[in-house]
Amino acid sequence: MRVPLSWLREYVDLPATETGRDVQEKLISVGLEVETVEQLGADLKGPLVVGQVLTIEELEGFKKPIRFCTVDVGQANGTGEPQEIVCGARNFAVGDKVVVVLPGAVLPGGFAIAARKTYGKVSHGMICSSDELGMGDWGSPRTESGGGSKGIIVLPPEHEVGTDAIELLQLVDEVLDIAVTPDRGYCLSLRGVARETAIAYGLPLRDPALLDVPAPNAFGYPVKVADPFGCDRFTARTVTGLDPEARSPIWLKRRLQKAGMRPISLAVDVTNYVMLELGQPLHAYDRSRVQGTIGVRRAAAGEQLTTLDGITRTLDAQDLVITDDRGPIGLAGVMGGAHTEIDDTDGTTTEVVVEAAHFDAVSIARTARRHKLSSEASRRFERGVDPQAASAAAQRTVDLLVLLAGGTADAGVTEVIAPSAPRTLTIPADHPDRVAGVDYGRETVVRRLQEIGCDVYGQDELIVTVPSWRPDLTDPNDLAEEVIRLEGYENLPSTLPKPPAGLGLTERQRLHRRIGRALAGAGYVEALNYPFIGEQILDQLNLAADDPNRRVVTLVNPLSDEEPALRTTLLPGLLGALRRNDGRGSHDLALFETGLVFHPRAHGVAGTGEASPREERTTAVRLPVDRRPTDEEIASLTEALPEQPRHAAVVLAGAREQTGWWGKGRPADWADAVEAARLLARETGTELIVRKGQYGPWHPGRCAELAVVVDGAERVIGYAGELHPGVLKTLGLPARSCAMELDLDALERAGAGLVTSPRISTFPVATQDVALVVDEGVPSADVEAALRQGAGELLESIRLFDVYENAEQLGAGRKSLAFALRFRAADRTLTVDEASAARDAAVALAGEHTGAVLRA
Repeated sequence: MRVPLSWLREYVDLPATETGRDVQEKLISVGLEVETVEQLGADLKGPLVVGQVLTIEELEGFKKPIRFCTVDVGQANGTGEPQEIVCGARNFAVGDKVVVVLPGAVLPGGFAIAARKTYGKVSHGMICSSDELGMGDWGSPRTESGGGSKGIIVLPPEHEVGTDAIELLQLVDEVLDIAVTPDRGYCLSLRGVARETAIAYGLPLRDPALLDVPAPNAFGYPVKVADPFGCDRFTARTVTGLDPEARSPIWLKRRLQKAGMRPISLAVDVTNYVMLELGQPLHAYDRSRVQGTIGVRRAAAGEQLTTLDGITRTLDAQDLVITDDRGPIGLAGVMGGAHTEIDDTDGTTTEVVVEAAHFDAVSIARTARRHKLSSEASRRFERGVDPQAASAAAQRTVDLLVLLAGGTADAGVTEVIAPSAPRTLTIPADHPDRVAGVDYGRETVVRRLQEIGCDVYGQDELIVTVPSWRPDLTDPNDLAEEVIRLEGYENLPSTLPKPPAGLGLTERQRLHRRIGRALAGAGYVEALNYPFIGEQILDQLNLAADDPNRRVVTLVNPLSDEEPALRTTLLPGLLGALRRNDGRGSHDLALFETGLVFHPRAHGVAGTGEASPREERTTAVRLPVDRRPTDEEIASLTEALPEQPRHAAVVLAGAREQTGWWGKGRPADWADAVEAARLLARETGTELIVRKGQYGPWHPGRCAELAVVVDGAERVIGYAGELHPGVLKTLGLPARSCAMELDLDALERAGAGLVTSPRISTFPVATQDVALVVDEGVPSADVEAALRQGAGELLESIRLFDVYENAEQLGAGRKSLAFALRFRAADRTLTVDEASAARDAAVALAGEHTGAVLRA
């Protein structure tokens, strides 16, 4: 919201010495986000005056049209003689009043004006356009004798020659640019900002909405509201006898420009002006183009409407529309229709119907997003508009049209109002004190609430009636916040919380930190990604049609329509980070992320114990703010949430070890991804089962399935290995990229709890190597498990250090697995016989379970 300081002073008697910076500081202190203060005309220097074109000579022989003009500037040039000026614009004629800058002046941007020879003539100044004066758009091409938004400013004929144009055009001002938060929609108006300014300075407010409004009667324009929930108030007023040639005065156009709006035509400019002033969006219809009763209803699915921007839109059944006897003539609260537009180009509009209505905020917000059509009106309605201001806004519009266009206000007044009662809250008088930890006292609380427009009654228990322009005040804590912000956040004491002793990080939090440290120590870099995905990424990851990860939780109001769902896997975000970094020149990458994934809860099918594909849509309870929620309320809220297990994932590409003077490097491969999973298992004290697998985005021949034993049952918790070449090509990833993802919560549940430190024995280790020949289809993990079980408690560690295949020596379909077995006793030095006996027992059990035989 752009607020010109000169306009703001009309409603609050600010001290003359107060600058825009001073007002900015005051408004920030009461909680408004004033981002900048723009200094209009700060570097502008006169003389800049009104002149009248006397003669125009067309200069020939140049690549573009050039005109040599004489302009009467009165005594502004010190001689009274006509000023000779060369100009290339063509939207003015002899006799027009224009803005002339004379030698010695300085235009915005430090552009000094001096007499200079150009096109064979000496030009003593310039005839100015709106852009050269830093004014922005000046109006439509018809405005004042054809002065377009990019052409020369042509002034109304009543302004005298020699008048100071700096003052006439209000070129010097300060404009406050305020970022209005969604809960402070009333500040999208001069009225709302003036109220906050008056409170900040302790000055009275001249409320522009305090107008004498005639009572509704039966003679107004007919209106029928079929949806009182969507539209609870509709005011219609009619103005007749308008001068179709009337144009917006300079003061009106300049205020619109400073507020960031483009002047269009008198009727439209007046409605925009009143909207900026009071915060109530309005719409003016050409009465001759409206057929029959104006109505408000929900659209029929498939209905079409051509809006003012010239686009024909197909309407949704939830859209609220304005209609006449032909059908929709406007998208309520968003944009009017082209068929009833006031057309300023033909000059035939002499009667207008003014609409001032109040629409449901949620309905307008959804319509604006559905049609990707955000307007000044929708921005205000979706944040909350004062319903009580509609009648005053309509009256203000009528008054301005009568004043500026010579119209006559029709005696008929239409008001359709749905019954409603003001919102009343009960709050202990000391509630703000307890919230802030400051002793404000009852008098301060009552005074501050009355300043924002509340009616307050009671002593220890206050009964507060909320003003109609503050729909955000719904709970006692909202009222407490108002008291606190007006008393100054900077005055709140800084008090550190006192947590009870003995508490600390939960076991889950400790594990999360251990996992992060372990992966960082292994050379991985953490990459945090947004938890939003588009469902097309699941196709790109080759997930099967019935894969549980395809069942996503879809957001009602996503940040991006391209990513409306919550992730069910960490891979999309990590692979996106891998692609971006690789595209920017970082080719050797090892990234990791730990975070939540989201799965919708499903209804159970009675009597089967199976899950139905229907998503459970449980409505979350609204928790109270004046007390701690009960355990039942918290449980109900938790039950409405999707399942949110914590996952860990890594991705790798390029070199895992760099080549250098120390030796030859190597590229990252599937084994590194598997080792990352083993690293996490060690941090949780879990026995990880690694075996050949096949799943979605991974290469079918280089994918490991990761499993653990939870509550006595084996459960697959993830996959690791090299990604499928098709997935790499589709996502634009480096060749041979690898990844691992597993369910960290399941890994933790399968663990032994706290990871104990290893016992260091003072006795020597006994190492025994065995080479076993097995069928090539036997997994090395099965042979290792059998050796571990057979070796008994003396086995300290086992490691596979060689895999050998040779049909001539081993036979067809056979392979040799070489293991290093380390034996150690905690209380003695093992003898050769003890170590050999343990090795033989391990080999025997491996032969029994897997058919392994010692290699000759």
